[in-house]
Amino acid sequence: MQNSDALALAAVLLAAAGGLAQRIHEGVAARGFADLRPAHGFAFARLAPGGATVTDLAEHLGVTKQAASQLVDEIVRKGYAERRPHPGDARARLIVLTERGRACTRAAEEAAGEVIGKWAEVLGEADVRALRDRLARIAPRGPVRPAW
Repeated sequence: MQNSDALALAAVLLAAAGGLAQRIHEGVAARGFADLRPAHGFAFARLAPGGATVTDLAEHLGVTKQAASQLVDEIVRKGYAERRPHPGDARARLIVLTERGRACTRAAEEAAGEVIGKWAEVLGEADVRALRDRLARIAPRGPVRPAW
């Protein structure tokens, strides 16, 4: 592949990812969660499965522990998460989503479904599934970091 083709592909992928993140954010705000930034959604993605420590969250987001701690303070203050004793480490605190935080993640899932549904209208559902499968081969699940 020529460098110019590679750059064009990179630009399209970045535009699609940026547009997806923005549309999900708009959908979340429209569903009553207007007090969040897109970066919060990236944190919620890490917290949703069962919670995480500030250190885990910092690693996931690619930020310092101090920055992750400030983000946690904010989402706790807004009622999206709470700190609990860590079941395996008495020195650590586990950050878990509250019902409000889980409701926000459901809103994000609905918004993502709407956006990807529009992609399917353009490309067809089979092509969208194929795109997902092909991209997953080169970008397996892992930390999804915001472009701060």
